[in-house]
Amino acid sequence: MPAYEYTCKDCKKEFTVFLSISEFEKKPKIVCIHCQSDNVERKITSFFAKTSRKS
Repeated sequence: MPAYEYTCKDCKKEFTVFLSISEFEKKPKIVCIHCQSDNVERKITSFFAKTSRKS
């Protein structure tokens, strides 16, 4: 399940939300887990995938 990182613009704290791709595509309302504000911004993050096949 992908992890999406956010920063709260009110309390300035960062947090991570785990959503499936289908859940994320529905554009859910994300609220800060620290102060419950919905004034949040998604951070740009990188990811990697590990497979068992050799390339």
